[in-house]
Amino acid sequence: MARRELAAAASRYTSRKIRGRGAGDQTWQQRTYDMYHQVPEVRFAASWIGNAMSGARLYAGRRADDGTIEQAPDEHRASEIVAQIAGGPDGQAKMLGAFGKHLTVPGEGWIVVRPNDQVLSPYSPEDGHDWRVLSVREVRQQQGKLIAEIEGEEVPIPEGDPDTMDPDGPVAIRVWDPDPERAIEADSPVRSSLELLEELLLLNAAVKAIARSRITGRGLLLVPKGTRFPSNQQQGEEDDLIEVFMTIAETAIRDPESAAATVPILLELPADTISDFKHVTFESEFDELALKLRDEAVRRFATGLEIPAEILLGLGDVNHWGAWALTSEAIRLGIEPKLGTVAYALTQQWLRPILESEGDPDWHRWLVWYDTSPLRVRTNRSETALQAFDRGVISAEALRRETGFDDSDAPDEEEQQERNGNQGNEGQDGSGEETPPPAPDLPVDESEAEPDTLPAAAAVGQDQAAGLLAAADGLIWNALTTAGEKLRKTPACPRSERARARDVESARLHTLLSVQTEQVEQWRLLDGAWSRAPEIAARYGLDSDCLTASLDDYARELIAAGVEHEYRLVPSLLTACVGGES
Repeated sequence: MARRELAAAASRYTSRKIRGRGAGDQTWQQRTYDMYHQVPEVRFAASWIGNAMSGARLYAGRRADDGTIEQAPDEHRASEIVAQIAGGPDGQAKMLGAFGKHLTVPGEGWIVVRPNDQVLSPYSPEDGHDWRVLSVREVRQQQGKLIAEIEGEEVPIPEGDPDTMDPDGPVAIRVWDPDPERAIEADSPVRSSLELLEELLLLNAAVKAIARSRITGRGLLLVPKGTRFPSNQQQGEEDDLIEVFMTIAETAIRDPESAAATVPILLELPADTISDFKHVTFESEFDELALKLRDEAVRRFATGLEIPAEILLGLGDVNHWGAWALTSEAIRLGIEPKLGTVAYALTQQWLRPILESEGDPDWHRWLVWYDTSPLRVRTNRSETALQAFDRGVISAEALRRETGFDDSDAPDEEEQQERNGNQGNEGQDGSGEETPPPAPDLPVDESEAEPDTLPAAAAVGQDQAAGLLAAADGLIWNALTTAGEKLRKTPACPRSERARARDVESARLHTLLSVQTEQVEQWRLLDGAWSRAPEIAARYGLDSDCLTASLDDYARELIAAGVEHEYRLVPSLLTACVGGES
């Protein structure tokens, strides 16, 4: 049954028309590949983007009326089709990684799909498809057909046509980043840097020549003819200076790492032409300038990429939060657009044609989409997620997401019941009575409903409850805002990162910066934050010290744990105070 569905899906696929391609000059793509092989910075940038893209996850989604993407259920036909792309997650990771390089260097690549019952690839199921990602140098147009070079063999691929397409023939999908001037042609960040990279090759050659040139590196030693000095062999005899230096030079040849390798070339001149020893070097101002120009060329290439320049130049002067911020920016500006390009091609030329041919009325709403959350996991955020989950402020789904897992890793119902049973046995003491679990550090409200009242034991009237909750929430938010503004001026946020930190809302900045519990007091982050607490307490008949202490402890816990404030927790904070306890 699975094979019949796959064959029908492939037989109804219509490939992208390739007429008009090649009208422009595409020789620059050959030059970009030359730069990839000759310039290590180009290779690093392309490999970094490819490795990052390979960590993303493809899934079937449906575009909602508000424009958001909703993931399709696992049992939906769209999910089945996407799951079969490139043979599954492993093949999809390799496919996306290859396109990271193709879209960065020549700006274009091809996907060739063939029924595996004909190809018999050992890497794909026999009733599935063989997926190959090819470069522009492996695909050429010839007499109305595409000729793809796969493992050294030429495979003809006819241009797809809904009326005459061979149901068992291979199909090809061209994926490219369109040039803004002529959309049928490709564009890439390396293309705009070709002249700069040519300059960098020349500078590399100049530096290499300087390093190899002995006459440039050591210079000449001018010696007056007939210069002699006492010999160590026999008293009263003198050795020729040239013989001494030649002995040193021979040592340098035998052992290039010896100190003798640094001697200059000797030139003996008549004594009447020079009065003393002279060391002449042939170094020019360009020697030092070449090194500076090379560094400048690398820096300019880094700024021309679609990822932050620090990714290529190094993150040595950036702290852990700055590194995360740069990586996040690289994912948003450099990785996700390329993932969108691949996803768009798979949507238009694979998923939707299959769904349309199978009669799905919403075929135009389903699409191949990507998830980059596995790329955004940070060690400190994972630890924070674990703490937040233990305190009941995030869900199990959020915990899996922030620690790099997905819903498929969640325990099934049987396993969950077994765990609950084990936990119940562990929670009993020797007398057989259940030991209550320790109270969490943060107050937890089990209700997910929007809080509008205090607990029933509250001393204030229900009419005043909403006002008290709003006032307490405002105090907490203002306190976190005050702490965030101060955090920007502390060592937790280096000067190099403060410009980026200004783009983050002050009340949420503590979720991005690492702050220890003792540093809240050390940096006086909450000083003056509760100046209005006595007024609020008097208004609702609460104990001022109790209210201030409850809110202050809560805010300190949030800052140290890196957890965002939630309004639903406010009623639990006020329970002790409205009950008259201090």
